[in-house]
Amino acid sequence: MYFILSKILLFIIVPVNWVLVLFVVAAVKFNKPNGRRYLIAAITLFYLFSVPLLLKGFTRLWDVKATVSKADDRHYSCVIVLGGFSGSDGQGGGRFTWAADRFIIGAQQVASGKASHILISGGDGSLVTDGFREAPWAKQELKNLGIADSVILTESKSRNTLENATFTKAILNSNQLRPPYLLVTSAFHMRRAKMIFNKMGIEVVPYSCSYLTNNHVFELTDVLPHAGILSNWSFYTKELVGYVANYYARN
Repeated sequence: MYFILSKILLFIIVPVNWVLVLFVVAAVKFNKPNGRRYLIAAITLFYLFSVPLLLKGFTRLWDVKATVSKADDRHYSCVIVLGGFSGSDGQGGGRFTWAADRFIIGAQQVASGKASHILISGGDGSLVTDGFREAPWAKQELKNLGIADSVILTESKSRNTLENATFTKAILNSNQLRPPYLLVTSAFHMRRAKMIFNKMGIEVVPYSCSYLTNNHVFELTDVLPHAGILSNWSFYTKELVGYVANYYARN
């Protein structure tokens, strides 16, 4: 039930849906008193959530940068890669998504000897599933790259970040892998993921990737609307609400 409610809440908090609802209300009430105010509100929200300037400013505060550099000579017992980098191809297999660098970075840590093991944490977070499970599919892809089966750990039951941490902790303990661990996920997701893992008693070092925007450079065109920016806000509103909910939730 919690999983279903979280999906419903996600629909409610997406900014593009706010804009859509306001446009619909404005159309219905346009010739009524104060009806045009809904149109003004819709246009204002559309502009604010579609210009790169506001998103870049927010992401500079929110995104967690990778704290692992080339000069870091520490060795880790395990690199934890959170799912979300692949999905079903509709034909019984899988395919990589735009977040594929989560997989790439995780594989690099093992291939280079930076980490002894790699743990892929990901099941299926869809309300309607066709049986695809991310972790087993990713394991085969790692084996195809020549990474030994003995260093690949997987859990395919998790549907959200809280379950990622819960099931991952059990696997790490059962394999007696000592902390700290590298945690690989998208930059927009890292703040919430790191907080949840830390609350679960899992000491992680963030290795962020899949940055949605280049927030290091501001340009004159950043005040012009862009459709992609509006969709990117969906990730951040979800993370912000999820962070607050998980922060105040009991372990």
